[in-house]
Amino acid sequence: MYSAEQTRNLQNLTSSLLKKVTAQNVSKSDIKDMQAVLRFHEYRYYIINDPLISDFEYDSIYKELEKLEAENPSLITPDSPTQRVAKGLTKDFPTVQHLVPMLSLENSYNADDLIDWDRKARELTGLDNIEYCVEPKFDGASISLIYENDFFVRGATRGDGAEGDDITTNIKQIRSVPLSAKFSEYGVQQIEIRGEVLMTKKNFKKYNDQLAEQNLPPLANPRNAAAGTLRIKDPKEVSRRNLEAFLYHVSYYTNIDAHAKLNNLLNTHSGSLEMLWNLGFRSPEKEKKVVKGIQAVIDHCHSFEEQRDDLPYEIDGMVIKVNDFALQDEMGMTTHHPRWAIAFKFKARQATTKLRAVEFQVGRTGAITPVAKLEPVSIGGVTVSSISVHNEDYIKEKDLKIGDTVLIERAGDVIPQIVKSLPELRNGDEKKIYFPKHCPVCKSELAREEDEAVWRCINIECPAQVVERIIHFASKDAMDIRSFGDANVRKFFELGFLKDIPGIYNLPFDKISELDGFGEKSISNLKSAIEASKQQPLHRLIYALGIRYIGETTAKVLANAVTYLPDFKNFSLEDLQNLEDIGPKVAGSIHKFFLLHDNIKMLRQLEALGLNLRNDKSANIVEGNLNGQTFLFTGTLTQLKRSEAEEMVEKTGGKLLSGVSSKLNYLVVGEDAGSKLEKAKKIPAIKILTENEFLQLVKPQ
Repeated sequence: MYSAEQTRNLQNLTSSLLKKVTAQNVSKSDIKDMQAVLRFHEYRYYIINDPLISDFEYDSIYKELEKLEAENPSLITPDSPTQRVAKGLTKDFPTVQHLVPMLSLENSYNADDLIDWDRKARELTGLDNIEYCVEPKFDGASISLIYENDFFVRGATRGDGAEGDDITTNIKQIRSVPLSAKFSEYGVQQIEIRGEVLMTKKNFKKYNDQLAEQNLPPLANPRNAAAGTLRIKDPKEVSRRNLEAFLYHVSYYTNIDAHAKLNNLLNTHSGSLEMLWNLGFRSPEKEKKVVKGIQAVIDHCHSFEEQRDDLPYEIDGMVIKVNDFALQDEMGMTTHHPRWAIAFKFKARQATTKLRAVEFQVGRTGAITPVAKLEPVSIGGVTVSSISVHNEDYIKEKDLKIGDTVLIERAGDVIPQIVKSLPELRNGDEKKIYFPKHCPVCKSELAREEDEAVWRCINIECPAQVVERIIHFASKDAMDIRSFGDANVRKFFELGFLKDIPGIYNLPFDKISELDGFGEKSISNLKSAIEASKQQPLHRLIYALGIRYIGETTAKVLANAVTYLPDFKNFSLEDLQNLEDIGPKVAGSIHKFFLLHDNIKMLRQLEALGLNLRNDKSANIVEGNLNGQTFLFTGTLTQLKRSEAEEMVEKTGGKLLSGVSSKLNYLVVGEDAGSKLEKAKKIPAIKILTENEFLQLVKPQ
């Protein structure tokens, strides 16, 4: 499926993304590349069983992609790995629809989160004290089973939540799943139940020992072992791996007799677990606990966490559910998660290891990021060998030295961090970490602004920065030059085909055509994408320039402030701060960019190459009932995508701001609004609107 050249390119792209994830500087411009590498690594893992990255690395990119797509729903594509199972996974397993969508759970990490969730639950129900059912959060692969007339008829993976892979034959190999169960005795004709397939710690070790005997690489953790097993073509092999299944949720059922009264066990979640247990399922009937009030929930979660390592299987937290099904129906759900359930995640896994070296990486804005190279160590089933140590102050604060024994953890079980060094274990051979005074790539002297912790290379010609700037310029949310991702930019730069941003428009396609993987069609597509980018509106070009602190919203403000982009060289700092939503720091960055002769020269070159540097401001003047009014959105909208709401504002003459300030007229509040709402409440002039009130406001008069 992937050629050798494509494999190399995608692996290089993976390395770049992992650096960004480690440095916590991914942005929505990375979404397309993240989707591509995740599809590639799914193929490597599930189809040819030859992964090129660790499960932890894959999960890190996946979770960042999930977060970015949640923040930018308009950028979600149907083929994103977060939206459906990869093509290779469905080739031999038909796709089937769940009777009820399998939603994700909201996560909490401390008692305060649970207390806040309980407050919302009590407000929704009008009750002073709610009965909850608390059970382990199994760390396995989610499944959905359907029984009809007492017989098991279908098993499916979670898939994208709406549809999954039909894995009925493989589910039948799991002995803890009954092939028939007397649901009819409870008045049920058809039922859909949810659960988790897992491999016990004992069976996982046994399986890895077998792989070792065959000189095959071991699997990283039981969760991935279970998930991979469910998609094996040979049911006999599935049976040999001794999977187990916990069934813990009744999502849907129909009555045998519409007029008959159902068994009382189907009135509560804990009752449904008892029913499943009675029917021969491995439900968490013995592990569950029903309690009143959130403090009892918190106490039980902390108590159960202490038993975590004694369990025969992996868990990563507890699940808390409102016990009464009638109350669950009353509380309802969002498009993402039920309001009547929440997951309490256990403290991050910790381990000690040796700090062997520190490497210094250069980002697009010249920021120097130190990365600690560790003696590989397994934390919760994943191997960690590199960790960002952020900046010079962080290294001093943690008192880190080369050769130190350090305590590390996976915060939220995802991104690893160094908790502290262990100086009491030093033997005298440790060496101080010296932050470089010169750029590790171009050797230019580094500089650090007074109010920042970051050292930067201020040489704008630094090769590392140049490459990162070109990648940003070509990205989807900037100039959107398709087929010109991270890997190709790096390749062309290394080969000398590309030296700067204007060079994109003068690529030597005769030489490129001689490279593997660049046939006539791919070159034609790249040429078309480059040519099309010349027609991008001015605000896209401004964002593509990568000026510090300039996001897409501020880029639109700047585009509407001038007729001709280079005119910004005539703006004073005061002129810039008079623009909507631009403060001293942003104004200083813009001013500095347009004062540099080389930047103006680059803009002239781009104009000569056919790019649009002009803005017909008359075309951007929109008259409407919101003309001149400023808006900001916070929280999750339920009726509109964020991008749709923002477009409605602009179409009716309004303007978008990026933060709460005295210049803001309206704050539109969705679900789970946070600090922006609290800040807006302190400014009397800001009108706070619900989503429905906003829709009424933008409605044509």
